[in-house]
Amino acid sequence: MEPIKVGVVGATGYAGSEICRLIAGHPQAELSAISSVSFEGMALSQVYPAYSQMIDLVCGTQDQVVEQSDVVFAALPHGLSQDLAAQCDALGKTFIDMGADFRLEDEAAYQEWYGGEYQDKALHEKAVYGLPEFFREKIRGKKVIANPGCYTTAVPLALVPALEAGLIEQEGIIADCKSGVTGAGRKPTQGNHYPELNESFTAYKVAAHRHTPEIEQTLSKIEGSPLKVTFVPHLLPINRGILATCYARLKPGVTEDQLWEAYHARYDGEYFVRLLGKGQVANVKNVRYSNFCDVSLFVDSRTGTFIAISAIDNMVKGAAGQAIQNMNLSFGLEETAGLTIVPPAF
Repeated sequence: MEPIKVGVVGATGYAGSEICRLIAGHPQAELSAISSVSFEGMALSQVYPAYSQMIDLVCGTQDQVVEQSDVVFAALPHGLSQDLAAQCDALGKTFIDMGADFRLEDEAAYQEWYGGEYQDKALHEKAVYGLPEFFREKIRGKKVIANPGCYTTAVPLALVPALEAGLIEQEGIIADCKSGVTGAGRKPTQGNHYPELNESFTAYKVAAHRHTPEIEQTLSKIEGSPLKVTFVPHLLPINRGILATCYARLKPGVTEDQLWEAYHARYDGEYFVRLLGKGQVANVKNVRYSNFCDVSLFVDSRTGTFIAISAIDNMVKGAAGQAIQNMNLSFGLEETAGLTIVPPAF
């Protein structure tokens, strides 16, 4: 089989450069073309010296990426992917969007949270939501894939088995999440300026983060009825990682053993989800640079509260790694291809 030709639009951002790094180790794909508005004409290794002699491809134009690729990853801000998706669709290319343009099924929600509109409703109907652990069969062979956000991966992976098994109440779910600063993107802002970030820890976009409707969409689809979540993100002074601590009320009579049974039933066959043993706590350190999600479970019997904690690398399982997982499903490859990376122990 000829290697899949991979193109990355927005290759010099954090998510785009991470796709390039991971594709460099993929056994059945090769990086064919990249683009960057800010660094056109420069080699990726000039922007990221760590890639020297490994990824020396020069940033060209968006049209060159589409022309030279079988699959195009769009690592762009929201609002910039729809025209590119239509271009790829017309040419029969697979398109995987790292942004938000195809994540929400409800156009009204997209208008409310992102201030945009669907340019081609038929194209949006073609799109599938790419969280493989829950929607794998819908992703296989598809050509337009919306890659989930980082929080919107970590929270459902923590909660779905309990929700799916009917062990927790729909009302009162809280997702208390912490992210490394790479989640804010490569462009400097006041909030990720070193003196502001160092020795700091703060909540942001409280009860107003754009990932809220996406989290609710996934949980509602699994549950089969609409539900709402209180979601509060925080910014950690670290480069990588998301820790999602999720709280829910147990339904009357539910035991801890039932919870463990539900999580084992859902995740024992999932390569990228590691259900930790009783008493172990998920830690972002243990998933760095990998596509794994570690999940730990606790019950506060005094208050009847279920606590599920998940840890992911926001740049891999929360972005580029999951995108490649979706590419593998789209092209009929082994789902783990190029992603069996062992996290560093220290």
